[in-house]
Amino acid sequence: MDSQSDAYISFIGRTRGAHPDFGPPPYGIPYVGVSATQVRVPVTFVDYGDESDIGFRGENGYPLPDSARSQPNFIEGGVPGGGTSGDRHLLIVDRDRWVLFELFGARWDASRNRWEAGSGAVFDLSSNTRRPEGWTSADAAGLAILPGLVRYEEAMRGTVRHAFRMTVRSTNGYVWPASHRAGNSAGALPLGARLRLKASKDFSRYPAYIQNIFRAMQTYGLIVADNGSDMYVTGSMDARWNNAELNPAFAALTAGDFEVVRLGWR
Repeated sequence: MDSQSDAYISFIGRTRGAHPDFGPPPYGIPYVGVSATQVRVPVTFVDYGDESDIGFRGENGYPLPDSARSQPNFIEGGVPGGGTSGDRHLLIVDRDRWVLFELFGARWDASRNRWEAGSGAVFDLSSNTRRPEGWTSADAAGLAILPGLVRYEEAMRGTVRHAFRMTVRSTNGYVWPASHRAGNSAGALPLGARLRLKASKDFSRYPAYIQNIFRAMQTYGLIVADNGSDMYVTGSMDARWNNAELNPAFAALTAGDFEVVRLGWR
């Protein structure tokens, strides 16, 4: 546990309840799998072009399906083509080559006949290499988003073997595994910090899939990945989620039920 754990938790607010930032459309972040034959199309980066990847290993373009231009639920927020508001994350996995493509602020600009995004990052899923020091990704912390999502299939299947992505209202610098900062609020957690649900927390009354989620929080924890609402845990957009069960269960977890793992722990 980090020596400043109590202070960090108090900064959030010890009675602040957690919240599942996911559910049926339009809630949560969608993702799509494609094959290696999916055509790569160029993306124009309008905010963080100098910290964005234009493609994978020298290629120019992201494997964006044409249907993402006109069909809902390819992009976070559910709006066909992305619209103009919100974070508008767009996540695509090349299943054949084990490559993850992620965009922030994605939108199809029909007037210019091009895809635009605030930033973009490409991750080789056979490697755990970080982003270059100081670089963002499609997430403020410079982390990959998809590996940190609460995903329906995993929760229903049984043991979940990874940490989850979370947000807090403000941050102060960054620590490993993050590579990018998005604030300098004194007393706040840095991006990349990991919160772990205390082993003493009893959640045996909940459905098995919620127990699986909470058990992962005890084992792998929550990683601060962006500024947003305090204790919001990010998951996938999936019509099968039941928010009538998830919302009260998450709300019963307060910040005081967590401790901060030693900052920068590898």
